[in-house]
Amino acid sequence: DAVLWYAPYHRYGRPEDMRSFVDDAHRYGLGVILDVVYNHVGIVGNILPHFAPDYMSTKPNEWGGSLAFDEGSARPIRGLVTENVAYWIDEFHVDGYRFDAIQGFCDSSRPHIIAEAAARAREAAGKKSIYLVGEDEPQDSRLARAPEAGGAGLDALWNDDLHHAAVVALTGHREAYFMDYAGSARELAASVRHGFLFQGQRYRWQGKRRGRATRGLPPGAFVTFLENHDQVANEGLGERLWPRVSPGRLRAITSLLLLAPWTPMLFQGEEWNATARFPFFADHEPEQSALVKAGRARQLQQFPRRAGADDRDRFPDPDALETFMSSKLDWSERERPAHARAFAFHRDLLELRRGDPTVRREGQDGVTVDAAALSDDILVVRYFGVEEDGAQDRLLILNLGADYEPRSSSEPLVAAPRGHRWRLVWSSDDPRYGGAGARGPQEDRELFAAGETAVFLAAVPGEEPA
Repeated sequence: DAVLWYAPYHRYGRPEDMRSFVDDAHRYGLGVILDVVYNHVGIVGNILPHFAPDYMSTKPNEWGGSLAFDEGSARPIRGLVTENVAYWIDEFHVDGYRFDAIQGFCDSSRPHIIAEAAARAREAAGKKSIYLVGEDEPQDSRLARAPEAGGAGLDALWNDDLHHAAVVALTGHREAYFMDYAGSARELAASVRHGFLFQGQRYRWQGKRRGRATRGLPPGAFVTFLENHDQVANEGLGERLWPRVSPGRLRAITSLLLLAPWTPMLFQGEEWNATARFPFFADHEPEQSALVKAGRARQLQQFPRRAGADDRDRFPDPDALETFMSSKLDWSERERPAHARAFAFHRDLLELRRGDPTVRREGQDGVTVDAAALSDDILVVRYFGVEEDGAQDRLLILNLGADYEPRSSSEPLVAAPRGHRWRLVWSSDDPRYGGAGARGPQEDRELFAAGETAVFLAAVPGEEPA
């Protein structure tokens, strides 16, 4: 089981600084995954063509020059990438990679450069376990399948579908690439059960089919998140979610993020509701800076609510030093009451994920998870433990609507095991987190979840309610 924490701009002036950082992380039992960009080079400073023109592709790339993985004499550039993958493992002891924007690789050959890089990384690691995750906008699930099954051998893929559905559920905004999502409990349940939502259906935003079937992939093969560096920066102002959504809804959906069987990821400072924004920032000469600003303005036109001239004036200047400085975390915030409550909320959820014997063992020893939508606003996730009598069963109820306390429910997943009843273990509405209060099921009602709340229930011996 893994929980990821994304910090995008650690910088180390000397190689020994990076090596010390990784070694220190290992002493705390943490792994370090390096985010690598092998699909393109920047708009300035590319010296590779001075050594050999064949290094660069003739095919376009939206971010800069593409590397030539399948043109002319491609072997040297493929070797440069695969040996670089081995280098970071050999010399700096990193524990894995996140491969950026795999759809941006210009490579029609087989094996794909990502499959070759993954194999070289595992060879360099030897007996050491490493973690390989990819970001692929078209959601090609083959990347997370074994090479012998025609895949690239990655461990996991980023799940933008869950992010988009969750953000619509939180904000109600369906502009631009959010237009294909309803933010409903049905979508969230489908994400728990299937990972990607789009697995070959038509995707209206792009006017074409998107995704591939995920059948056979384990839930942990999907990295899920509510924020990341791209999503926070791409709407212009670099605003985080917590100041612009209902606190109860955010706590409820975060509960799903951290308790569902996928691999969750938190973005730097998300765990204490950091006030630092994360706007797009860069460092270019004036000529390139003007091009970058114009490109950002064009990208933001996809969000009509951001299209007004007055609003555009509020967008931070990417090349201004204060834009970069505004994204730095203030670690002392964790001690302030409101932020300390958010920090305690995330800490308790992670302890529950690690400490509960059923949640911790999901996917092992016969422990399974299923999910269903009870309405547009209510989702249940059922954890089936290994005990035949159901003593280790668990139930998570996510309620984004009004109070839910039915006299009965026809959904099979909510049924307590025979000879057992549901007992409240944890609630996102606990006053410790800024909530109104928590209570469990009553004598004559088997289930209860307050509005905009997530509750986690355990099966305990006892008679079913009358």
